[in-house]
Amino acid sequence: MTTPIGNRSLKAPEIDPGCKEAFDAMREKKLIYGFCPESGFAHHYPRQTDPFSMSEVIEFREASGEGTLYSYSVMRTKEPYVVAYVTLAEGPTMLTNIVDCDADALKVGQKVKLAWAPTDDETLFMPVFTPA
Repeated sequence: MTTPIGNRSLKAPEIDPGCKEAFDAMREKKLIYGFCPESGFAHHYPRQTDPFSMSEVIEFREASGEGTLYSYSVMRTKEPYVVAYVTLAEGPTMLTNIVDCDADALKVGQKVKLAWAPTDDETLFMPVFTPA
């Protein structure tokens, strides 16, 4: 069975002031993550405090856009879509959608690449992924 997945329109999220840098980057179609030089850990979503060490010494770095499909679920609604966890090449795992694919051909462990989905806020794009 083939379940084609498109790039559906998304509602823009409410902007959290604690991760303003991430939303500013998404307006420029850049995906960033947080890196704590004290703990050596990367995290997503990017925020001002390292969730591993609680350090507030954070560097925001741009992700390469490469990742691996960690887990996913196909929502078989009137307009099917894929909710997924993608592990970025830089280390952190993020919640996202997989688009422009046949949902039935997806496999855990396959390589994916960054794409951008429009939102109802014409200046904000959401990071999504497509098979590489």
